Amino acid sequence: MSRFSIKLNPENLFFVFLNKRKWVEDVRYPRFTLLGQSLGSTVLGFEALKKLTPDFYFDTMGYAFTYPLAKKMFGCKVGAYVHYPTISSDMLSKVQEMRPGFNNDQLIARSRILSAGKILYYRVFAYLYSLAGSFSDIVMVNSTWTKGHIDQLWGVNSKIVYPPCDTASLTKLPLEDRQRTIVSVAQFRPEKDHQLQLQSLRCLLSNYPNFRQGPEKIELVLIGGSRNKDDEDRIQKLKELCKTLDIEDNVTFEINASFERLVYWLSKAKIGLHTMWNEHFGIVVVEYMAAGLIPVAHNSGGPKMDIVIPYNDNITGYLASTPEEFATKIANVFSLSEEEYKNVQINARENVIGKFSESVFQESILNLLGPILQENNN
Repeated sequence: MSRFSIKLNPENLFFVFLNKRKWVEDVRYPRFTLLGQSLGSTVLGFEALKKLTPDFYFDTMGYAFTYPLAKKMFGCKVGAYVHYPTISSDMLSKVQEMRPGFNNDQLIARSRILSAGKILYYRVFAYLYSLAGSFSDIVMVNSTWTKGHIDQLWGVNSKIVYPPCDTASLTKLPLEDRQRTIVSVAQFRPEKDHQLQLQSLRCLLSNYPNFRQGPEKIELVLIGGSRNKDDEDRIQKLKELCKTLDIEDNVTFEINASFERLVYWLSKAKIGLHTMWNEHFGIVVVEYMAAGLIPVAHNSGGPKMDIVIPYNDNITGYLASTPEEFATKIANVFSLSEEEYKNVQINARENVIGKFSESVFQESILNLLGPILQENNN
């Protein structure tokens, strides 16, 4: 409750404890992680279905390999709400172009032979993923980007249902009295690319030395959860990088902040920063806009296609890809007059209220699931 501000009625919930969670942990599969976790999900799925066999099996975790099991062995109707495709053409392209990344090791990226082997592995996995997905009776996705990949892979016509965002409470935050603060809200995972944020800040401070201190000083606040030792190690490396880049006086870390603390920063900051490449949706960008921040987000995925788009022929935020681009766009925001800034705030907030609210999500889910649930009742 204190972290997510969600109220639940325990009388409407029934929890079944599962013991096979270890089979889907990524640390169990240092190599062939996608295949290992996907096959492991069938072990976890079998345990769940054995303990409680539902009429309607609704997967929101991305365990597509459990669909044949649920449908053919346990006789369930199968629904999927896909947040992110397990495999995508973008992942394949990165390997083909031999570009290193969090899911493409430097060792593989430097070797044509290893890259060719990984491409073959990805293609075989994509076929199996496509086959598993075809067992679904209804498919919902969270963004235009995800829909494009899932429709292509599974051969379906998925329905876009944007994730629920607490726009109602966030839109109550005042638009005025914003500080020269940049907020980043993201778990400390490799794909969130906090390094790009720090490099962007370094570039910004190099271009505008007056932003380092004094009345024009800019602060970057990194807000995120630390789940385990790997996250703690990443946070420590980010702090060391701040020292190396000589920006530690302009960076603040808020680890495992409460919901109240998060709202405090959202009510004070001017800019919401997002740097994940090809994020499937980007709900934090929606939260930025609802709270009155101007987003500077990565020019890809959901933020590019669904969120930071013109509304009433006016901008709702900025997109960037490189440290230089992020630095330029951040500087653009801070150069806006109060009137110009407020116009973008209002435009961004109005855009997300009618598109990404909890009520819109509830209505969309019920409209899509209603017929299949009624069919089960009959």
